[in-house]
Amino acid sequence: MRAVVIDHPGDASVMNLVERPTQKTTAHQSVMRIHAFGVHRYEVLTRAGGSPSVKFPRVIGVEAVGEIHEASAEGPFKAGQKVMTMMGGFGREVDGSYQEYALVDDSNLFTVNHPGTDWVKLAQYPENFYTAIGALKSLRLQAGQSLLVRGGTTAVGLAATQLAKAMGLTVTATTRRPQMLDAVVQSGADAAILDTDNQLVTEEKYDGIIDLVGSVTMDDSIAHLNQGGTVCVIGLLAGEWVAKEFSPFVLGDKYLTFFDSTVVHQDLVDEMFDLINENHLEIPIAKVFKLADIREAHDYVMASRALGQVIIDND
Repeated sequence: MRAVVIDHPGDASVMNLVERPTQKTTAHQSVMRIHAFGVHRYEVLTRAGGSPSVKFPRVIGVEAVGEIHEASAEGPFKAGQKVMTMMGGFGREVDGSYQEYALVDDSNLFTVNHPGTDWVKLAQYPENFYTAIGALKSLRLQAGQSLLVRGGTTAVGLAATQLAKAMGLTVTATTRRPQMLDAVVQSGADAAILDTDNQLVTEEKYDGIIDLVGSVTMDDSIAHLNQGGTVCVIGLLAGEWVAKEFSPFVLGDKYLTFFDSTVVHQDLVDEMFDLINENHLEIPIAKVFKLADIREAHDYVMASRALGQVIIDND
């Protein structure tokens, strides 16, 4: 099988497409045929050496969609079953999606309730929509309430907007680029506002806020929250991990939480696909590459400002 192996961190040139033996199943690990996967900016960071826990050589890539090629001896899956995988050490502690076949622990494989086998289309969902629905659930909002998606042009932000509208919420989404305001609305938001120098250009307040920018905008997000509302931080677009001089006393009768997709639950995956199927939800696909073009895909992810997810078609 073909795999993209990184022997040491560096620029895109360190990703080498090589031939490797397909791994064998174990009692609780199945071999997954990877048909497609999304490419993310934080994978570029990992490739460059920005993830200290990742040891090289490594096949990176945190998510994939495909089918069971060979099922484990004692697991619940059958050959040919449609599955997805994400996080749980995939592409970090163990080899990930940048290959044709992967050995995946059964606990990190999830069945996919979605019609058809358009693998490229399916690859937009796992990490983007799961992170979005997890964040939305943490806000405990009801239909008719208001949501702000801070970072509305990101793939997760676009997914959050789609899911929130399906849940009956009124959605405002942000962008840092004035020329993208119309595109944000066309992507499903009820309104779009500017985020300038980490300050929202509005006096409005919201019942819930999903903040993909991170610690540098946290105080401003809290200030734009209605009493009793919640800010869920799910991103680090600003590149800062630590909140500087943050006082919990700014919260008052407001709440602050965090969600990531490190631990994935099948019941939430099922709920996610129910919403996707019932409401025909999808986000733009920015561009599709082949596995052999992974270097170009990484460069595109970092240089492009196109809306949507970059996807590798592995077929």
